Amino acid sequence: MEVAAGESGALGEAVVFLNHFKDLPDPRQSGKVIYPLGEVLLLCLLAVLAGGESFVDIALFGEKKLNLLRRFLPYRDGTPSHDQLGDIFASLDAVKFQHCFVAWVASFTGAAAEVIAIDGKTVRRSSHKKGAKAAIHMVSAFAARQRLVLGQVKVAEKSNEIVAIPALLDMLAIEGAIVSIDAMGCQRDIAEKIVAKKADYVLALKGNQGSLREDVELFAAEQKAKGFKDTKVSHHQTVDGDHGRIETRTYTAFHDIEWLKERHDWPGLNGVVMVESAREIGDKIERETRFYITSLAWLACQLGPVVRSHWAIENSLHWVMDMIFRDDECRIRTEHAPANFTTIKHMAHNLIRKAPGKPSFRAKRKIASWEPLAKLLGDFEWVAR
Repeated sequence: MEVAAGESGALGEAVVFLNHFKDLPDPRQSGKVIYPLGEVLLLCLLAVLAGGESFVDIALFGEKKLNLLRRFLPYRDGTPSHDQLGDIFASLDAVKFQHCFVAWVASFTGAAAEVIAIDGKTVRRSSHKKGAKAAIHMVSAFAARQRLVLGQVKVAEKSNEIVAIPALLDMLAIEGAIVSIDAMGCQRDIAEKIVAKKADYVLALKGNQGSLREDVELFAAEQKAKGFKDTKVSHHQTVDGDHGRIETRTYTAFHDIEWLKERHDWPGLNGVVMVESAREIGDKIERETRFYITSLAWLACQLGPVVRSHWAIENSLHWVMDMIFRDDECRIRTEHAPANFTTIKHMAHNLIRKAPGKPSFRAKRKIASWEPLAKLLGDFEWVAR
């Protein structure tokens, strides 16, 4: 479906969006298709934007808003039932759907992402009873500053994030970005792929890297005991207070690590970061020390914000998906449907994030359900620019 020259208004907006999904294969027999795939995708996106949380909600939205939907596409045979929607989403190729999503996001994000946080999330109620099928686990890439989902992949059954993360990186244009990943993604092959794609990394270092973590921890402890006089370091400290809690974070970047590079031959390694946090709640003080390896040869005052920004994916994506999109309560389970429905929710998430105005994310989604659809589309500027 191509945009005709001079085409404008609501129809033009709908077609521009669908152009990014025009190459998505439709597995249904062409002679038996009642509801065109473009109409189904547009229906689902608008319904989820307006508060839909299931195929039942989407089907009801289609019934109630059919006249408005026809301002964008014909919908000659109306809209599908919830069972038909489930069958369509179950059969769509999830990987190709995700590739279309990535292309769509790239068309309107504007400036390149500075820090891309990668992390996984389990959709808890997508599992079948009695362990017949495990809940799906999605790994997402999140632009920390723009707070937009850049892409996602489903972790295959009997697999893990170590396999999914390289597949996600292959989908994304990350040149010039800093990729931050928690300890599961601290793998030599993943670091090598990030560097090969002309990006940098900050990877959490835990026990899964065995002797590397042990060497770093021992070296940091020895140097701290000596006042860091035998190595080149930089320091940075932040203090945050909220809800009766005070947290002090001290960042120490180790710049003289030639010995570590020689011993472990880690791709692109240029620095180690130690983060010491002290959380005060009343009379209680909790202390924690974390380590990160990075390809960046930056000072601690530059690396601190990068390390901290990784948590945006927890606070601005995972929390939003659970509390506003009710992700953990979603019972969609059949074949590719859970992964594809998650992609639709990520699309809605991005559009709400891009909406102008000062209301909170939750308030913007409520507005989407209150306002007439035509105004909703104008406010959200949801067309791909």
